[in-house]
Amino acid sequence: MWDVLTSFDPAVLLAFIGAGLLLNITPGVDFVFVSASGISGGPKTGMAAALGVNLGVAVHIVLAAAGVSALLLAYPAAYDAIRYIGAAYLIFLAVQAWRATGDVADGRAAQSLIAAVKRGFLTNVLNPKTALFIFAFIPQFTDPAIGPIWMQILILGAIFLLFGFAFSLTLGVAAGVFSNALRTRVKFLNKITAILFGGLAAKLVLD
Repeated sequence: MWDVLTSFDPAVLLAFIGAGLLLNITPGVDFVFVSASGISGGPKTGMAAALGVNLGVAVHIVLAAAGVSALLLAYPAAYDAIRYIGAAYLIFLAVQAWRATGDVADGRAAQSLIAAVKRGFLTNVLNPKTALFIFAFIPQFTDPAIGPIWMQILILGAIFLLFGFAFSLTLGVAAGVFSNALRTRVKFLNKITAILFGGLAAKLVLD
């Protein structure tokens, strides 16, 4: 595996890392969930949410290496099924957030560490945007000449996971550290988050 890693063109790796970082810093489902978890439960809860999200990313990477990308290309209906399930879950989170009135955690983030990990995992696994990025984007940086494609996908996926995990951990901790300032705007944040989740759900269905 080390031989495959060292065979990658450094410029290709840098381009891949840059694209992955752009995906992570763009506000989306995972971004909102991790930050909300940090605000509601503090840095530890934010970190737990980040762990759950990245466990979901790991699942997408393993599936891509196992050939699910080829399956989705052969059967477009499979991707549609994932897309609609993910949209339904986002709508569920949006409704919870809209109904929340007092606690910034209501409907958006879990108060316990285990619950934060579980919900973060579900949020990511049911997000077809992440799956699409991994299934369609990562293989473009592979080269049959330097080794098995599945191994290259695992290596690139691990790099993507490493940088994504570092970013989401930082986000969760930062949200927890500044939670007191953010709590003064609890109701406003709940409504904004509900709108964001609802908009993301609509975008999944309409794209």
